[in-house]
Amino acid sequence: MTSTLPYGSWPSPLTAAWACAASPRFEGARFVGDDVWWGEGVPEEAGRTAVRRRTASGSVVDVLPAPWNARSRVHEYGGGAWTASDDGRLFFVEKADQRVWTLTEGSEPVALTPADPAARFGGLTWQEGTLLAIREVHGDRRVPRRAIVSIAPDASGVTALVEGSDFLAQPALSPGGGRLAWVAWNHPDMPWDRTEIRVGDLAGGAVSSWWSATSGETSALQPVWRGDGELVFADEPTGRWNLWSVRPGADAAPLAPADADTGGPLWVLGARWFAPLEDGRIVAVRTNGSDELVVVEPGGTASVMPLPATARVLIEDVAGARVLVSGMGAGGSGVWLVDVDAATAELVCGGGSSLGDEWMPRGRAVTFAGPHGDVHAFDYPPTSPDAVAPAGELPPYVVFVHGGPTSNVGGVADSRIAFLTSRGIGVLDVNYGGSTGYGRAYRERLRSQWGVVDVHDVAAAASGLAAAGRADAARLAIAGGSAGGWTVLAALVGADVFGAGISRYGVGDARALAADTHDFESRYLDGLIGPLPEAEDVYLERSPLSRADRFRVPVLLLQGDEDEVVPPAQAEAIRDALVTGGIPHAYVLYEGEAHGFRKAETVVDALEKELAFLGQVFGFDTPGIPPLALS
Repeated sequence: MTSTLPYGSWPSPLTAAWACAASPRFEGARFVGDDVWWGEGVPEEAGRTAVRRRTASGSVVDVLPAPWNARSRVHEYGGGAWTASDDGRLFFVEKADQRVWTLTEGSEPVALTPADPAARFGGLTWQEGTLLAIREVHGDRRVPRRAIVSIAPDASGVTALVEGSDFLAQPALSPGGGRLAWVAWNHPDMPWDRTEIRVGDLAGGAVSSWWSATSGETSALQPVWRGDGELVFADEPTGRWNLWSVRPGADAAPLAPADADTGGPLWVLGARWFAPLEDGRIVAVRTNGSDELVVVEPGGTASVMPLPATARVLIEDVAGARVLVSGMGAGGSGVWLVDVDAATAELVCGGGSSLGDEWMPRGRAVTFAGPHGDVHAFDYPPTSPDAVAPAGELPPYVVFVHGGPTSNVGGVADSRIAFLTSRGIGVLDVNYGGSTGYGRAYRERLRSQWGVVDVHDVAAAASGLAAAGRADAARLAIAGGSAGGWTVLAALVGADVFGAGISRYGVGDARALAADTHDFESRYLDGLIGPLPEAEDVYLERSPLSRADRFRVPVLLLQGDEDEVVPPAQAEAIRDALVTGGIPHAYVLYEGEAHGFRKAETVVDALEKELAFLGQVFGFDTPGIPPLALS
């Protein structure tokens, strides 16, 4: 029976514990013989990353048992923390010591790299019988030394194959191992600004000389060999990441140009957006707001493959015409086995909900007019089979602001969204100017304009939704984490649109971020705001902390005490300013959490505190949720 209840107070079976369990983190997947292996976060085991396998009979077992934790800290964001050989030997980076270890069935892990607290490894790949990795060595100077290395599987040594640039990623050995291709870039660029794909001959165990396959003026990504002489990669001289091909001595040529992106921001080292198949076809992700999986024929034509996932889609591995794909679908995140010839997608792990589809909101792609051009977003209205609101009532809405800021959302409701919409709270997920997935020009809107364009865009989207009669203009909240938290705080002091704000490990002081953050992002703000010290006045003007006297509405601050990307001092400075200004607020510091919450108890508590905060500020009951005291 359907009940008539105010928005926000609808009963829901989607608890915070359900939301935590329904959103597992998957980190890589591989074919190993007849089995499928994958990395999976285990919130109930302190958020560790286990490696699991599904056998041909369908049973699932842990390859990497507790307490081992496959997690890299290269670039702080890691990626590529494990791989496996074709015969089932696991290689992984242990979070606690950042060494590379190996594990064979029936034995204990064995360290392959020496104990060195200054060294980190990530981006592990097994190619041509060789274990490759990115090594990052932290010393007295601020800029770590990085190199592409090969690691002997018998623990006999680590060999540097190439170094000489600030950053290196995505190494690719040619068939036979005679050549190496890789992505390189230097400060102050980020990998979505300018990179270079380099190709070198391996002689005497290292690259003896190299040549550039790209101009160095674009963001070129993911070199992959197709045969010994052809290199395929993603590049964007046309303004969209598309597939390109090059041979030594020839100019690069496009493969299947499209008004969509095959590529994305290289935040983590294991990301892949395409893979050649043995018969000459290429399977690729294309993004234009949302993601789709396509197969590109040798002649350049492309056909769309069925795939339940339409957000955060990555190619993990290929074997013949079979492809492992990770991503986010309507039922949650998962890994799928796609048979290209049969045009089928089989769920391997994750991707499902124990509840019916009637509880899951369907994202509606919407566009709003903003002062800098169109603003893209996805609207998730309140959704419940058991409740409706009284006639004439408009729903409260939370505007979600993704992190990055160079990132995007893809129009699929995750469990955090469903947790809110099932209770009668709408969500507007905004791809503000600076987001990926709409081409370089849209991404470049944020250049030198962080704290301006993003704030204008989220305000325009929220106001546009309310003006269309879909949201209550008096009950609009804004929520985001990291760079999204910056936009939350900046919008609260710079736009008179929102009645509450939720910041997870958000940036409040841009100057402090530039001084304190890690090397990978240490020059990110050069492009987002401007170089220091020349642009110091702009940093002061844009930082929410500099305008703390303009906070007028309640704020919830959530922070991890081990966060080295945005240290707790940022949240605590905002908290102190809220105390001084007499603004209702709550500050929650989670022990043992870093940049992004991983422990089950943290994820559950944060969701419940966010809901309690919204109920208290906007005046609706939150049955079953502990109350939150605001100072």
